[in-house]
Amino acid sequence: MESSDQAAGAARPTAVAAAPVLNSVVPNVGPSAGSSSVTLNGSGFVGVTAVNFGATPALTYTVNSAVQITATTPAGTGTVPVTVRVPGFTSNAVNYTYAPTPTLTALSPSQGPSAGGTSVGLTGTGFTGVTAVTFGGTPATSYVVDSTTHITAVAPAGTGAVPVTVTTLGGTTGPVYYFYLGAPALISVTPYQGASSGGTTVAISGTGLAGATAVTFGGTPATSYVVDSATHITAVAPAGTGTVALTVTAPGGTSNSLNYTYVQAPVLTALAPGQGPTSAGSGVTLTGTALTTTTTVRFGVTPAEFTVLSDTAIAALAPAGPAGSVAVSVITLGGTSNSLTYLRVPPPQI
Repeated sequence: MESSDQAAGAARPTAVAAAPVLNSVVPNVGPSAGSSSVTLNGSGFVGVTAVNFGATPALTYTVNSAVQITATTPAGTGTVPVTVRVPGFTSNAVNYTYAPTPTLTALSPSQGPSAGGTSVGLTGTGFTGVTAVTFGGTPATSYVVDSTTHITAVAPAGTGAVPVTVTTLGGTTGPVYYFYLGAPALISVTPYQGASSGGTTVAISGTGLAGATAVTFGGTPATSYVVDSATHITAVAPAGTGTVALTVTAPGGTSNSLNYTYVQAPVLTALAPGQGPTSAGSGVTLTGTALTTTTTVRFGVTPAEFTVLSDTAIAALAPAGPAGSVAVSVITLGGTSNSLTYLRVPPPQI
């Protein structure tokens, strides 16, 4: 009886413990601060006593089954071997990489139009494995990771000041603020007309004019301009013809347009009568073209009283002057006319 019991015991199979096998860690990259949830896949996960990342134990782990463990990563740096321990055995190692926490230090430019579309350079560190670039929580329209220290992103539409952040497998950066600017708005231009040859100095009033990058007259750049303040620009009109749209472009975009009219230079063709007394007050009709915007009628260097009758006629009162010929001309917003001769006749001698 005893010998048969021994024989039966010898025939009974004995369970032999085996080392666990680790096939993968998913994901295999995470932030250096730790606290990321990862899944360990393999076999032999029975009686697990430890999950280590390098020499550091996982913050927590749960054995889901003999083939899967969910663990929380500890803090770390670089690439470390992940292993699983069971009584008497340690698994093979699978690498896990700690990605550096990214930092964002500067934006260039740091402002742009509320319509979006501005290309912005982001400078910082740790730009590896970038998964998102956001402007106030709104994803960038697009972005390109140029290097581990630079990203070029296109700003989406937005308003006000918004925090810009970069997210990588290593975490999310602290914010750097980007400022959305409203498009400039034009209120008035004075004068609103000038010589077709250009050269007229105009005052432009509005809002959002600070940092203006262009002033155009019908698409032609101003000869020059000075931004006096956020509400005022002094510009010199280029040459042009007809009525054109005046606009200002600033970091916030392009303004509404105001009409600016180019005036042709005046031309005098006749004086009637062509002579008069040396005393003041004789009526003279000046005939010509482009006379509507006349600002001055001169006999020699002496200004005369006048009334613009039409674009082709002016009624003037000749000022007093010495006998003889005097040049008559007009000045308009379009420039100075040619001159015609007016003859002052002395009174008869007795």
